[in-house]
Amino acid sequence: MRNLIIAGSILLVLYIGYRVYRYCTLDKGLGKLVKEGAVILDVRTPQEFEMEHIKGSINISLGTIRERYVELDSSKTYITVCSHGLRSVKAESILKERGFKHVYNGGAWSDLQKTLSTSLK
Repeated sequence: MRNLIIAGSILLVLYIGYRVYRYCTLDKGLGKLVKEGAVILDVRTPQEFEMEHIKGSINISLGTIRERYVELDSSKTYITVCSHGLRSVKAESILKERGFKHVYNGGAWSDLQKTLSTSLK
């Protein structure tokens, strides 16, 4: 019983830590940026993207972004998304290292899609 309580406590702490991390790294005002022409950059694999994605988004997987960033216009605004929000943080960082000034973390693509569906109405 004691081991079960310890394991449950550890899982709870990890979950809370993850939620705090997502809250702190997720940028606000994304709906407004999309209205102003921001490009949604989905950094999931092509297979994940093909299954479902935000209409109008482009796909460059995190695994290829270091080579393919040259396909992007550094003067545009980008919102990075992935399945859970971790790859999008990394992609945001890579693009900023490469001189992109207007890159924002959109977190999970499904969450951003919900946000956009309510903010664009």
